[in-house]
Amino acid sequence: MIEYKKLSNNFQYIEVKNSKAKAKIALQGAHIFEYTRSDEEPILWISEASNFKYGESIRGGIPICWPWFGLAKDKNLPQHGFVRIFIWEFHNTSEIDKNTTEIILKLKHSKQSLKLWSYKFELELKILISDNLTLMLKTKNLNDKPFTITQALHSYFNISHISEVSIKGFDKKPYLDALTMKQKKQNGDIIFNKEVDRVYQEVNDEISLKDKNRVISIKNIGSSSVVVWNPWIDKCKRMSAMNDDSYKTMVCIETANAFDDKRVLKPNQSHTLEAVIF
Repeated sequence: MIEYKKLSNNFQYIEVKNSKAKAKIALQGAHIFEYTRSDEEPILWISEASNFKYGESIRGGIPICWPWFGLAKDKNLPQHGFVRIFIWEFHNTSEIDKNTTEIILKLKHSKQSLKLWSYKFELELKILISDNLTLMLKTKNLNDKPFTITQALHSYFNISHISEVSIKGFDKKPYLDALTMKQKKQNGDIIFNKEVDRVYQEVNDEISLKDKNRVISIKNIGSSSVVVWNPWIDKCKRMSAMNDDSYKTMVCIETANAFDDKRVLKPNQSHTLEAVIF
C-alpha cells in the first residue's frame, strides 16, 4: 500500500506499507525518514527536534549528500550539497511482490541548481522496501564536459544506547580522522566513548552494527569509502535539530564516495551508489 500524505504545513511525503516493512519518504530530498520492519523497533533514527519544513533538511533518516560531501570550497554554498532541500519528482512505484515495494524518484538540473553548481545532471533514486532496505542513487552527466562528485547516503541508525554498540568491518582499514585531519588505521571494532568523525577508505566488506538486542548489516556497492559519525556530548548540544542527549541513541554509518573515492563522470556517463541494509 502506498499513500501520499501531508503534514499540517503541507510538507509532502509518501507512506509505504507491505507485509515486511513500512517506510516514509519525503519528496523534499527524496529523504527516507522512517524504515521499520514488521514487529521490530525502527531501523532508522529521526531526531525528535527535527523540523519537517520546506527549505530545511531533516535531521535523521537517510539524507542524500550530493554533489559534494562536507563543506564546499565556497563557504556560501550549503554543506553536503543542495539536493536534500530540493523537491524531487515522484516517477514510479511498483509492487515487485507482496513483500517488496519499489519507489523511484528523480531530480534534474534547473535554473536554481545551476546557480549553485554549473552542471547539467539527472539523479534517480530507487528504493526497495522489504525486510531489506535498498537505496540506489544513480547520477548521469548530461553535459559535454566531465564533472566530479563526492556524495553520501547519510544513514542515521537507531540504537539502544551508544555504550551498547560496536561496528565490525573496519579492522586494519585506513581512515581520515576529521577531528584532527590526520590519517590513521583502525585496530579492531569501532566503539564509542568520545566524539567520532571518520572517513574510512578501502572498505569492500560487509559492515555489522552490533547493538544490545540486534545486528544491522550494511553492504555498499559503487563505494569504497564509509563515514562513521557520532557527535558526542558537547557537539550534540550545538547541533541544529538535535536534543542534548541525541548522541545516545544514534550513530551514522554513511555509504559514500568521499575524498580519494570521489567519482569523475564523463559526458553521458553514469554512476550508481548503492546501500543495502539488512
